[in-house]
Amino acid sequence: MNKIACVTGASSGIGRATALALASVGYSLILCGRRMERLEELQLEITTPSVCLQFDVKNQPTVQDAFDSLTEEWKSIDVLINNAGNAHGLEPIDQGEIDDWDEMIDVNVKGLLYVSKAVIPGMKARNKGHVVNLSSIAGKMTYANGAVYCASKAAVEALSNGMRLDLNPYNIKVSNIAPGAVNTEFSLVRFKGDQERADSVYKGFEPLYAENVADAIKYVVTAPVNVHISDLTILAGAQAAATVIHKG
Repeated sequence: MNKIACVTGASSGIGRATALALASVGYSLILCGRRMERLEELQLEITTPSVCLQFDVKNQPTVQDAFDSLTEEWKSIDVLINNAGNAHGLEPIDQGEIDDWDEMIDVNVKGLLYVSKAVIPGMKARNKGHVVNLSSIAGKMTYANGAVYCASKAAVEALSNGMRLDLNPYNIKVSNIAPGAVNTEFSLVRFKGDQERADSVYKGFEPLYAENVADAIKYVVTAPVNVHISDLTILAGAQAAATVIHKG
């Protein structure tokens, strides 16, 4: 078996692009997501060995059951890409929907913990591994109307730093990836299917694409053993900060 990478949120966006990028350099893939039909479509594009796990990261028992169902060979995960995440709504803090807050915290923070809890013990037992957590520029720079989303991604930043300390004695690298404006389904989900509003976010400049972030992740996990990329921020060419973008 080749080295094994496990990608959450693999059915779309950065997760999908990352799975393809890692397959291109020989990784076998564990493709995780809620939408099995999309995972199976992706599986057809991957030439290396792959398996699909269907679960929602915020459901801890289901997460654990999914990883327990893997054969011993597939449980030897070398790289975990904690990519699954979401944003819901863009309102002042007093006008936010509690269901939206719960969804962001449950997926972006608790979901990352649940998957990590299922995978990291095996890495520790083998004394090797690499965890890559997808944060956001929003985890570094809070912006108006996005307090809870930004807080959830700031939590990812803190968890990455804590994991790096806890796992260092076990030869496990931990990398935090913080993308800026990426044109995926992100804004469509945030604006609850409002395609026109989602499209408006990326008008007037060229944003990042999922493949750009996947290329960076590919380098991070294939860098020489003496190289540990701890924190990587990736902005669009026209972007200077979370909400500072030159539009021409």
